[in-house]
Amino acid sequence: MNEFDLIAQYFTRSTPSVDLGIGDDAALVTVTPGHQLAISVDMLVAGRHFFADADPERLGHKCLAVNLSDMAAMGAKPTWFTLSLALPAMDEAWLAAFSRGMFALADQFGVELIGGDTTRGPLSISIQIAGEVPKGKALLRSGAQIDDDIWVSGLLGAAAAAVMHRTQRAQLNAETAQRCDLRLDLPQPRVELGLALSELANAALDLSDGLIGDLSHICEQSNCAAEIYFNKIQQAIELKELDSLLALEASLAGGDDYELCFTASEQNRAAILALGKLLNLPLSRVGKIIPRNGLTRLVQVLNEDGQVMDLSFTGFDHFK
Repeated sequence: MNEFDLIAQYFTRSTPSVDLGIGDDAALVTVTPGHQLAISVDMLVAGRHFFADADPERLGHKCLAVNLSDMAAMGAKPTWFTLSLALPAMDEAWLAAFSRGMFALADQFGVELIGGDTTRGPLSISIQIAGEVPKGKALLRSGAQIDDDIWVSGLLGAAAAAVMHRTQRAQLNAETAQRCDLRLDLPQPRVELGLALSELANAALDLSDGLIGDLSHICEQSNCAAEIYFNKIQQAIELKELDSLLALEASLAGGDDYELCFTASEQNRAAILALGKLLNLPLSRVGKIIPRNGLTRLVQVLNEDGQVMDLSFTGFDHFK
């Protein structure tokens, strides 16, 4: 099997929503009038972003899920994506499982693969995704306002607990480890939530590198700071098996949750809580946007007594 056989067998499908799909030097698409195109790219490298022995079907899901999560954070409807894939060797069983996992999620959200590239090399996967958002309605990191509530979707920390278990930083029982593995390997992008937040939120992003580290990006772009009330964070129940310091790290800085963090006026509290019930998704009000006022630490975590917690971790760094 050569490169073109690989593409034809595992990655070529009908793409009815595009003008020209796989098979030419570039794809051709038409954007819905009155909309902007939101574009994002993520690269996942074996040994850095996923374990080298990762199940290929789950890996196919995750590689697309992290990109769908970016669309959710922008309030964009995902539409098309491209795939660049480097493989150490031609492994047809791996390719079949990987494409199966990827396309199952693509079908769930109605996105189409319209191009890409393949080569031999260390296992790495890069997906570029595009989505549509009504002009001027995208959720940005720069939109947070002083006194905004800070919200987080879902339960935090289980994916980080899985990494801790796999790297022997922690010991979980077998059943708990399996549940954490599901959160790490099969994140659920919050696309429906992102689309619904366009009229409710002022700023948003997805949690890929940990709450503290990711929220600091909103603070930087919006020229503000944030208070987080640790006792308001909904932690995954699996964290009860961790040492208290590891549980703290997993929920605040562990990463790989792919939940949404967003800010909104307090006038929208009731509507946001109603949205959470509609989506059957926990939405927790965990903090408040405050003036920067020369603070060196943009995200301050307060304990139940209102005291600033002295934390040594900040979030995942792709170069450390």
